[in-house]
Amino acid sequence: MLPKTRTPESRRMITLEVRGSTKPTPAFSVITLGGPELEHLKPMGFDQTVRLFFPREGQEGLRMPRLSSEAWMAELLLLPKSRRPWVRNFTIRRARPELGEVDIEFALHGDTPASTWARRARPGDPAGIFDMGLTYLPPAHAEWQLLAGDESAVPAILAILEHAPASLMAEVFLEVPGADDIRTDITAPDGVRVRWLARDGADALPGSLALDAIKESALRPGRFYTWVAGEAALATGVRRHLVRDRGVPKPDIAFFGYWRHGRSSPG
Repeated sequence: MLPKTRTPESRRMITLEVRGSTKPTPAFSVITLGGPELEHLKPMGFDQTVRLFFPREGQEGLRMPRLSSEAWMAELLLLPKSRRPWVRNFTIRRARPELGEVDIEFALHGDTPASTWARRARPGDPAGIFDMGLTYLPPAHAEWQLLAGDESAVPAILAILEHAPASLMAEVFLEVPGADDIRTDITAPDGVRVRWLARDGADALPGSLALDAIKESALRPGRFYTWVAGEAALATGVRRHLVRDRGVPKPDIAFFGYWRHGRSSPG
């Protein structure tokens, strides 16, 4: 079953350029993109996801698809790799429409194409985005929420918390590579409890600390909505635990395997 998604009524390919970069912690990098075409993006907040297009190493400029529909995938596949850009999914960490800017936060995973590009990105480098909408869609009947993810989902969950209503009640589990990646300046409603879990070099599959912590936690009473994302075993493991061990209805769980340990996405 495909995940529920809310997408804008109209979307188009948006060509941008890098305006700057910062490193909030050792394992994360924030790239600021900007340009006049951002007027065509409707900021939705929460986990607003975009397809990010960026050049392969050695390419001159960026070849963006011409089609602003899902047919762009076929269009790109017809191109040789020498002209085809990299395409990856990312969350808009913050949007500043008045400045024509968006921030995309990267969890730096080894030498993956996205991590390598983020480390090397300099002002003026080309990039592009295509809006994919939201997957964070809590139902009205939820009394509280369970949000969980490894480092790949940290930007989305932090964006969700920053846009959440003041009335939100939530238990949040965030797993990161090291203690230096724990944020102390996050914005969240008073009814949100955030638990950071740092692997700190431990020989553990990414996401396993968060999964174990959820299994061992005495969760709040009442019907709740779950949004969990990250390494595939974390997403499926949390869903399996909640359904089998806690009797949570499947429709109340949104789960997303952003990546799979030991595998890279095709180009």
